[in-house]
Amino acid sequence: MTEADFLARLRALPLHPGAHDLADDSATLGRYTITTDTLVEGVHFLPTDPAGSVAWKVLATNLSDLAAKGAMPVGVLLNYPLRSPAQARESDWDDAFLHGLAEALAIFDTGILGGDTASLPAHAPRVITLTAIGESPRSPLRSGARPGDALWVTGTIGDAGAGLAIAQGKPGPTALLDAYRRPRPRLSEGRALAPYVHAMMDVSDGLLIDAQRMAAASMLAVTIDLAAVPLSPAYIAFAGDRIAAATAGDDYELLFAASADWTPPVPATRIGAFTAGAGLTLMDRGRLVPLPARLGFQHLS
Repeated sequence: MTEADFLARLRALPLHPGAHDLADDSATLGRYTITTDTLVEGVHFLPTDPAGSVAWKVLATNLSDLAAKGAMPVGVLLNYPLRSPAQARESDWDDAFLHGLAEALAIFDTGILGGDTASLPAHAPRVITLTAIGESPRSPLRSGARPGDALWVTGTIGDAGAGLAIAQGKPGPTALLDAYRRPRPRLSEGRALAPYVHAMMDVSDGLLIDAQRMAAASMLAVTIDLAAVPLSPAYIAFAGDRIAAATAGDDYELLFAASADWTPPVPATRIGAFTAGAGLTLMDRGRLVPLPARLGFQHLS
């Protein structure tokens, strides 16, 4: 069963009104936004990634979903797997994870509400789940884009994808490696944007696939100008491939739709537009570009 198949089956079950028909990355309960993410060893992080960075990442990915709703973090719940403490390296990994989590919680000014622990067989991959709760007066959904809206993105795209290649052994700068291992959720930018944008989400699975998802949720077509996709100097020196950047995941920048005549209150780059219709069109300085076979990361697609 693919991810899309599973979600379709879930939508046939009784849903809470705050679930937004499972078409968003978070749920709403009154003034609270709730989101959850799971990191699986070998899928979302490498066995060789430092435990402290894994802790940072599981928190940051959840806070990025809150950022996309303009939410202020209230607290988090952690579900953590423990393997046999008889192996010293397991206790060392747990200790490093907790130190990394303490650092990230302090930097992002949030705290633990609770959670759960479970036992894993000695050599099973780690599966770490964190749930974050935030508070926001207004939570824009990904489904609110309107015909004529401009599409914007904060920051730069592709750094984390390059960082993954470096983590896997390719020589490259620490700045790109940090983009993969220690992403920075755009919490302040999200709060500044939320009152004005029509739709917003974070870029987690890749710019192209996430823009396509926003367009589909809004029942619109979206066109992206590949030449406008912002790249960092470090990425340009390391790779420079815009298609690779636009299809890489783990950027955790904010992707948002707003009126074409509006100027964002935070640094952002206009990369496209929404129109009536359906689907994703990719252009490069007025020239139509064929869509790549892979738009981004998908579970069991």
